[in-house]
Amino acid sequence: MSDPAVKPQRAGPARWVLRGLAASLPLLFIGLLIYGVTAQSPNKTIDDALSRGQTPAAPLFRLAALQGGSLGTLLQPTLAAVFRGRSVALRELRGTPVLLNFWASWCVPCQEEAPTLERAWRQQARPRGVLLVGLDMQDVTSDARSFMRHYAIDYPNIRDPTDAVARTYGATGVPETFFIGASGQIVGHVIGASSATQLTAGIAAASAGRVQHARHGGEQRPLR
Repeated sequence: MSDPAVKPQRAGPARWVLRGLAASLPLLFIGLLIYGVTAQSPNKTIDDALSRGQTPAAPLFRLAALQGGSLGTLLQPTLAAVFRGRSVALRELRGTPVLLNFWASWCVPCQEEAPTLERAWRQQARPRGVLLVGLDMQDVTSDARSFMRHYAIDYPNIRDPTDAVARTYGATGVPETFFIGASGQIVGHVIGASSATQLTAGIAAASAGRVQHARHGGEQRPLR
């Protein structure tokens, strides 16, 4: 028989805290696991909408201007003032079809794609009043400027030192190109380096506001 004079010991405050922590650790681990998977999963909202024949609104941004470029006779009257400023907002381009190309100087597929983009700009986009905008990201400014000089790029470029804007578009790497109609709706997307044929189709889609499904291009490099 137990001695009635001996009272059972109660767990102290510290012991209850430890028990609470032990019970919450599995839940915390599961929460972190879910967050990690979600954070690394690409945002497929835009591509899913395109696959259904819908034209989602292009996520807005304002970024520092990197190069004003040579706009040509059709684009110069309406956009010259926009690219003279220190920053460019997407909403300032409303009314003009846009090809938005995400790139970086350290990206080898971007280097291979650059001449194709420049030809499409000079021979197709600019003569039709379609604007090509390069969005340099996760890059050093001096490296980006050297890249543009090397490939004789004369279309406008803007700069995001992070990958924040790319993430809002669901981009998973560079290069990627989004085709945006004059109303600000995304009508097409090429994942990876665009071919001349894909750029031709994208320019036509942006100009007409006609939706096309997301397509896979050539190689790309994952975001850093």
